[in-house]
This record gives sequence, C-alpha cells and structure tokens, in this order.
Amino acid sequence: MELLRWHFHPELERPIVVVAFEGWNDAGDAASSAVRWFADRWDATPFADIDPEVFYDFTSTRPEVRIEDDARVIDWPANEFSATALPGSERDIVLMHGVEPQLRWRTFADLVLEVAQAFDASMVVTLGALLAEVPHSRPVNVVGTAYDQGVVTRLGLAPSQYQGPTGIVGVLHDRCRSADLESASLWATVPTYVPGAPSPKATLALVEKTAELLGEQVITTDLEIASASYERQINELVDDDEETQAYVAALEQRHDEALSSTEPAELVEEVERFLREFGG
Repeated sequence: MELLRWHFHPELERPIVVVAFEGWNDAGDAASSAVRWFADRWDATPFADIDPEVFYDFTSTRPEVRIEDDARVIDWPANEFSATALPGSERDIVLMHGVEPQLRWRTFADLVLEVAQAFDASMVVTLGALLAEVPHSRPVNVVGTAYDQGVVTRLGLAPSQYQGPTGIVGVLHDRCRSADLESASLWATVPTYVPGAPSPKATLALVEKTAELLGEQVITTDLEIASASYERQINELVDDDEETQAYVAALEQRHDEALSSTEPAELVEEVERFLREFGG
C-alpha cells in the first residue's frame, strides 16, 4: 500500500511547511481553519495526500457519507498537502491540513517529514489552539515555542521545556529534531466557556502571527468581520446568564491587570498545562 500518494511533484525552493491537525489540539477549529484560510487566500494547489487506511480507528474517527450526482460518496479522514508561491515573494509554502490519527504516529509523522525533505524545506511550523481561562472580549494570546535555541533566538519565540503527554504535533516536532529540520509551534487560546463554537477570532490571531513569522502581509477583512460577529454572539449568550457574566468579568479583570506584566513564559506554561491535562 502506498501511504503517501503523490498527485504530482511541484517545483519548490526550500519552502516553509505549515501544518494543522483537526482534533484535540484544534480548539474552536482555529488551527485547521487558519491553514484552510491560507490555502484559499493564496490559491494553493493540492499535490499529495496520506492514505488514511492504517492510521485511524474508523469507529472513533468515522468517515462520512454524502450524495453527489445521485450517487453515495464516502469521505475518509483527509490529510492533504498543497503548495503555493507567496504573492510578491520568492518564498514557497507547503500547507498541510490533516486530522490527528489514532494509530502509527511515528510512521505518520515520517510521511509528513518525507514531504518536507523532498523539497529541502527550511522549516516546519505547526499551528494549534487550546482551551484556556481567557475572556472572549479581549485580544487572543498566541504563543510561539521552539525546541532549538537558534530558532528561539532568531524568531523571538519562547523555549519549550514541556514534559508530559503529547499528541501528533509533539511527535512531528521530535521527528523534525531527529532529522535536523528546524521547527516551531504557534498556539492560540480559546475561552473554556465556548469550547464547541468555531472561533474566527483565534483563527485570525493564528493567521496574523503566522504571517508575521513568514514576513508576509495579509488582508484579513473577512476574518475581522467574522471575529466581530463571533464576539457579539458570545456577548449575547453571556448577558443571558448572571453567573457567566460574573465569571467573564473576573477573567477580563485578571487579563487587564496582567496585561503589562505577562511574560512569554507564562503563556508557555498555559500551553504546557493544557498538554498535560488533555494530551493523553
């Protein structure tokens, strides 16, 4: 069985690979939505995917059936690679949008690494989103971490000293480290009291931080409009419950008081707390 299925081999020059997985490290669908947004905005072309057959427990991650042209079609968990050249830049980008697998993580991560190495990628950047005690009415915190001190220094990220349960993102970074391929991770925060709602506000924060890391400017008007609508809807829900009002007000006060003193290390600790509690 061919696990990595190439549709064609694009001509790319040392691209940066940006990866996001649906699943436990994608609160509010923020990370996966950010990668999809980039793929749409930059008109990325799909060129490869990973066969899901050996990586998923389909009783847990179930395929979906739909009707197309009067025929039943099954959509399996998709892990697709697409590529593009950034507008007005000589830099190439590979985008991967996937679903965290249940099985054979090392093999799966090595397939992602195989794509990166096929183009002599310069870096792998993973996007994630976590639930945290933050108010929806304030700017979204995004923390960037890396394991390599050179990457930390060059990109102004925070060093990660995390120990504990991990997911496919952690495994992928470990495989990158073993292959001497630079990597970094960006995480956005989503309020714990709206865990099931898609968060365009966190998506916007990840898009802006990723673009900053890439040295690119992006027009995010659509995400800004969606973020404003999201905040209004959450305001209405909060206003209907006095207990939630008090809780959010306390979060807002804590956020505002800590605004001038928050250190990157504190945000890293929030990411690491989330990983320890939910990473297994």
